[in-house]
Parts: sequence; C-alpha cells; structure tokens
Amino acid sequence: MTYNKKNIEDIEVAGKRVLVRCDFNVPLKDGVITSDKRIVEALPTIRYLMDKGAKVILCSHMGKPKGAVVAKYSLAPVAARLTELLGKKIELAADTVGADAKAKVAALKDGEAVLLENTRFDIGEEKNNPEFAKEMASLAEIFVNDAFGAAHRAHASTAGVADHLPAVCGYLIQKEISVMGKALADPERPFVAILGGAKVSDKLNVINNLLTKVDTLIIGGGMAYTFLAAKGYGIGSSLFDETKVDYCREMIEKAEKNGVKLLLPVDTVVAKSFPDPIDAELEVKTVAANEIPADMMGLDIGEKTRELFADAAKNAKTVVWNGPMGVFENPTLAKGTIAVAKALAESEAITIVGGGDSAAACEQLGFASKITHISTGGGASLEFLEGLELPGIACLMDK
Repeated sequence: MTYNKKNIEDIEVAGKRVLVRCDFNVPLKDGVITSDKRIVEALPTIRYLMDKGAKVILCSHMGKPKGAVVAKYSLAPVAARLTELLGKKIELAADTVGADAKAKVAALKDGEAVLLENTRFDIGEEKNNPEFAKEMASLAEIFVNDAFGAAHRAHASTAGVADHLPAVCGYLIQKEISVMGKALADPERPFVAILGGAKVSDKLNVINNLLTKVDTLIIGGGMAYTFLAAKGYGIGSSLFDETKVDYCREMIEKAEKNGVKLLLPVDTVVAKSFPDPIDAELEVKTVAANEIPADMMGLDIGEKTRELFADAAKNAKTVVWNGPMGVFENPTLAKGTIAVAKALAESEAITIVGGGDSAAACEQLGFASKITHISTGGGASLEFLEGLELPGIACLMDK
C-alpha cells in the first residue's frame, strides 16, 4: 500500500482554524507523564502551523474511558507539558465539542493553539458517529491527521472529520508513509524482515504479505515454536499455537516457492517455566532448536541464532523489524532481542522498527538514534506491513 498524500505544506493555513489529530496517549503515573516522546514528536507539525499563523485546535484520545468522562484520562497534563515545550500557554478546553471548546476556539488568535479534552470522553468517537464527527469538524476549516498510532482505527477524530473538511497529513504521518511505504513498495535489496513476538496469530497476514516482498524472512520470538513444530521438531513445553501448525507449514512451502530464505532459530535458550514475576532469576541452558527437552520451554533465541540473524541484518540493504526475540523484559532472556537491535544499529541498511516492544527495546538500549526510522504506531505499523489500507490515512487528500 503506497500513499501519496497531501501534507501541511500543500495547503494554505494562514488565518485558518486547523484541527490537528495528535497521538497524545502518553503513559501516566499518578497524573504525571512518564514519557513525553509522543508529545515531542508532534511538535514539528504544531510549530509549523503556529508559525504560519494558523489557529491550531489540537485533539487526541487517552486511555480507554469508553465514552465517559474519567478524570484520570484528562489531557490536562498534556496541555501543561505542551505549554512548557512550546513556550506558549496551551489552554485545555473542558470538553471536545461542547460550549467551552467552542468558546476557546472562537477566542483563538492567529498563531495560537488550544487543546480539546479527550476525544474518547464522547461515546461518538470510537463509533465514528457522523453527528459527533460533523460537530468536531464544525470547529475548523482544515483537518490535519498526525496520529499514526491511531491511523488504523476509523474513529470520528481520525477519519470521520475528513468527510467534512479538506484533510492532509502532518510531518509524523508523512514520514511513516514515505519511509515504510517505500520499503514495502520499492525496497533496496536484499530486503530482510525480522518478525518476533508471542503469537503467530497476531502476524498471520504480515507473514503472508511479506513473503511476496522480501528476500529473507526471519522468525523469532514465541511464534517461532509453531514454525519449529510445523517442521516436526519436538518443542517441549514451549508456547505454540496448535491451530496454526498447518498455516506455518504452508508458509514454509510458500517461502520455498517464492525463493525467499526463511530463517528459523537453530538453537534456543530454555528453562523449566516462564519467569514469574517476569524479571525473576531463572536457571537457563541453550539447546539445539530441534532438541528441546520435553519438560523445558524455549524463551529466547540461542547464540548461534543470534549470529545467524545478525549477519542477515548486517548484509541487508533494507531491514524491517517487528517483535522481540524472547521474553526481553527478563535480563536473562533479553540477549536475542538485544543482538537484533544491535545488528540493526550497526547495519548500513535502511532500518525500520515497527512500534511496540521492538521500539521500546531500541529506546532502552540507546540504539534509537542509529535506526533510520522507528514507527510511532504498533498496531498501525503491523497493518501497514500487512498491506492493509489505514482508514486514518486513506481519508486524506491525494497529491
């Protein structure tokens, strides 16, 4: 799916009321923001619009209040942080489309911004209710979507408002669709994809789609054990999906038919049980991937596999990675994920990391600056890799 969408530079914004959908769904602890990464990433778009003299109306969801006003999901901490970062007072409206929102929007001067309260405080948001979308759109003259993390959802503030306003993307979405779009449509080769994470079922369509695009597909993480089972290996008590063994067998055949190199673990780190709590100390050993003892479970890729996967990444021209190689929250079982993150950081290739755990791993290990592109959306980047159309992007105007 390649997108060629208009962005904020393709439209006249001076003196106009511009509704900007951001992803301010930031982690909070006792009302304090623990990571402002998503707010910082939205700043280039917000600054551009303010500098150009637009009247900027920011909106976002936070958490899952399910259409009720839940105090702990208020965007008040976000408004305070935006005020600090922008050096300009960003007021928070008490509602999304109510009297206070309308009054604060009406009072905006050119180059000023206001933040609407959590879009999900209204039951119409997640249902993409046409009335709610129309009401929201009536606040503005232009719609800008810059929330890639929510672009796979057809909600009122991500897609519905685009029925009523000229709609373009901000810098964040533009970067996502240009980097990821090019990687999938016209990659520099060899093109290597590395998939991990717990369940095959989460990545069924991704595997299927990538097998038509990549030169090498690497499978690690919990999902690898279903593939190993499909090859007839004994996988002990490792996590595996009984209902997907045939599917994995088909994918192994498809890879062969398409001339795609499919790399599976050759050795694995095993323990008697899953760590509980997750960071508990464990007694582990490394065994060949086809010789996992009956009473042990695979929890990370072994040393030989780490080298095998790292070599493939280092020799690639384009690498896409989504999903950890093991239980990376546990220091003993993080070595596989660290090895992959390190290989990407050291690679000369265009490196793209899909959101979620893989992105968190790169951040934690300090490799983020060495990766070409870290996606801001977990679910959205997965659907992008599946080749699905994302409603929050499909609704924007084409160039």
